Amino acid sequence: MRRVLIVEDSVSMRTFVRAALEASTELADVELVEAEGGFDALRMLPRGRFDLVITDVNMPDINGLELVRFIRQSDRHAETPILLISTRASDRDRDRGLALGASEFLAKPFTPEDLCDLVLKHFEKSSADT
Repeated sequence: MRRVLIVEDSVSMRTFVRAALEASTELADVELVEAEGGFDALRMLPRGRFDLVITDVNMPDINGLELVRFIRQSDRHAETPILLISTRASDRDRDRGLALGASEFLAKPFTPEDLCDLVLKHFEKSSADT
Protein backbone atom coordinates (compact mmCIF):
# COMPACT_ATOMS: atom_id res chain seq x y z
CA MET A 1 0.00 0.00 0.00
CA ARG A 2 1.27 3.45 -0.91
CA ARG A 3 1.22 6.24 1.66
CA VAL A 4 0.69 9.94 0.99
CA LEU A 5 1.31 12.69 3.54
CA ILE A 6 -0.93 15.73 3.02
CA VAL A 7 0.49 18.82 4.74
CA GLU A 8 -1.95 21.72 4.72
CA ASP A 9 -2.94 24.18 7.45
CA SER A 10 -6.32 24.97 5.86
CA VAL A 11 -8.92 22.41 6.91
CA SER A 12 -11.01 23.05 3.80
CA MET A 13 -8.06 22.59 1.41
CA ARG A 14 -6.87 19.48 3.27
CA THR A 15 -10.39 18.07 2.98
CA PHE A 16 -10.47 18.95 -0.74
CA VAL A 17 -7.15 17.18 -1.39
CA ARG A 18 -8.25 14.10 0.57
CA ALA A 19 -11.63 13.96 -1.18
CA ALA A 20 -10.02 14.31 -4.62
CA LEU A 21 -7.61 11.46 -3.96
CA GLU A 22 -10.25 9.24 -2.34
CA ALA A 23 -12.58 9.74 -5.32
CA SER A 24 -10.02 8.37 -7.76
CA THR A 25 -10.53 4.66 -8.41
CA GLU A 26 -6.90 4.46 -9.54
CA LEU A 27 -5.79 5.59 -6.08
CA ALA A 28 -8.09 3.31 -4.08
CA ASP A 29 -5.17 1.50 -2.41
CA VAL A 30 -3.51 4.68 -1.11
CA GLU A 31 -3.33 5.43 2.60
CA LEU A 32 -3.74 9.16 3.25
CA VAL A 33 -2.13 10.72 6.31
CA GLU A 34 -2.90 14.33 7.21
CA ALA A 35 -0.67 16.90 8.91
CA GLU A 36 -2.07 20.26 10.00
CA GLY A 37 1.17 22.08 9.23
CA GLY A 38 4.92 21.82 8.95
CA PHE A 39 5.58 21.01 12.62
CA ASP A 40 2.94 18.29 12.52
CA ALA A 41 4.58 16.86 9.38
CA LEU A 42 7.99 16.80 11.06
CA ARG A 43 6.49 14.70 13.85
CA MET A 44 4.92 12.28 11.36
CA LEU A 45 7.84 11.76 8.98
CA PRO A 46 9.90 9.61 11.39
CA ARG A 47 6.90 7.30 11.90
CA GLY A 48 7.19 5.62 8.55
CA ARG A 49 7.81 5.69 4.86
CA PHE A 50 5.80 7.94 2.57
CA ASP A 51 5.57 7.49 -1.19
CA LEU A 52 4.58 11.12 -1.75
CA VAL A 53 4.32 14.33 0.26
CA ILE A 54 1.80 16.94 -0.85
CA THR A 55 2.44 20.22 0.93
CA ASP A 56 1.15 23.75 0.84
CA VAL A 57 3.81 26.43 0.57
CA ASN A 58 2.21 29.09 2.77
CA MET A 59 1.81 27.79 6.30
CA PRO A 60 2.25 29.68 9.57
CA ASP A 61 4.78 27.50 11.40
CA ILE A 62 7.16 25.72 9.04
CA ASN A 63 6.30 26.61 5.46
CA GLY A 64 6.35 24.17 2.57
CA LEU A 65 9.70 25.36 1.25
CA GLU A 66 11.33 24.77 4.63
CA LEU A 67 9.68 21.35 4.74
CA VAL A 68 11.10 20.50 1.29
CA ARG A 69 14.56 21.50 2.50
CA PHE A 70 14.23 19.29 5.61
CA ILE A 71 12.97 16.28 3.62
CA ARG A 72 15.78 16.56 1.07
CA GLN A 73 18.36 16.61 3.89
CA SER A 74 16.86 13.53 5.55
CA ASP A 75 18.56 10.21 4.83
CA ARG A 76 15.25 8.38 5.16
CA HIS A 77 13.10 10.65 2.99
CA ALA A 78 15.55 12.32 0.61
CA GLU A 79 14.13 10.51 -2.44
CA THR A 80 10.46 10.97 -1.54
CA PRO A 81 8.59 12.89 -4.27
CA ILE A 82 7.17 16.20 -3.07
CA LEU A 83 4.26 18.04 -4.67
CA LEU A 84 4.06 21.71 -3.70
CA ILE A 85 0.68 23.41 -3.89
CA SER A 86 0.32 27.16 -3.56
CA THR A 87 -1.72 30.22 -4.41
CA ARG A 88 1.59 31.94 -5.15
CA ALA A 89 2.10 30.69 -8.67
CA SER A 90 4.56 33.05 -10.28
CA ASP A 91 7.46 31.55 -12.22
CA ARG A 92 9.77 32.76 -9.44
CA ASP A 93 7.81 30.91 -6.72
CA ARG A 94 7.59 27.77 -8.84
CA ASP A 95 11.29 27.84 -9.74
CA ARG A 96 12.28 28.38 -6.10
CA GLY A 97 10.29 25.34 -4.97
CA LEU A 98 11.69 23.13 -7.71
CA ALA A 99 15.25 24.36 -7.04
CA LEU A 100 14.89 23.32 -3.39
CA GLY A 101 13.96 19.81 -4.49
CA ALA A 102 10.21 19.69 -4.99
CA SER A 103 9.18 17.25 -7.71
CA GLU A 104 6.18 19.23 -8.94
CA PHE A 105 4.40 22.52 -8.37
CA LEU A 106 0.63 22.82 -8.66
CA ALA A 107 -0.98 26.26 -8.54
CA LYS A 108 -4.20 26.77 -6.58
CA PRO A 109 -6.96 26.62 -7.53
CA PHE A 110 -6.62 23.25 -9.24
CA THR A 111 -9.06 20.55 -10.23
CA PRO A 112 -9.25 17.15 -8.57
CA GLU A 113 -8.23 15.66 -11.94
CA ASP A 114 -5.07 17.79 -12.09
CA LEU A 115 -4.08 16.64 -8.61
CA CYS A 116 -4.81 12.96 -9.26
CA ASP A 117 -2.95 13.05 -12.58
CA LEU A 118 0.21 14.34 -10.86
CA VAL A 119 -0.05 11.79 -8.04
CA LEU A 120 -0.51 8.94 -10.53
CA LYS A 121 2.40 10.23 -12.60
CA HIS A 122 4.72 9.95 -9.60
CA PHE A 123 3.45 6.53 -8.62
CA GLU A 124 3.96 5.27 -12.19
CA LYS A 125 7.43 6.78 -12.30
CA SER A 126 8.42 5.19 -9.00
CA SER A 127 7.08 1.81 -10.20
CA ALA A 128 9.13 2.12 -13.38
CA ASP A 129 12.25 3.00 -11.38
CA THR A 130 12.05 -0.14 -9.25
